[in-house]
Amino acid sequence: MNTILIRMVYPKDLLDVPVVNQLIRRFDITLNIVRAEIGTESGWIEANLTGGPQEIHAALEWLRGKGIQIEEVEA
Repeated sequence: MNTILIRMVYPKDLLDVPVVNQLIRRFDITLNIVRAEIGTESGWIEANLTGGPQEIHAALEWLRGKGIQIEEVEA
């Protein structure tokens, strides 16, 4: 199992979409939110993703496909 710390930056049009819920249901990963800041115009979540390398890669590609910017964060 691998764990990476990422920041997910949401565009305004996705703030009301349950993306984290969809992510957990779709992929065999564990997501632990470390920090978050959500406003009316934008928002971000820093979270640890734990899972197999292929599952993490697929999850990150899925998030990018939804329009969420992904940044790897130094622990």
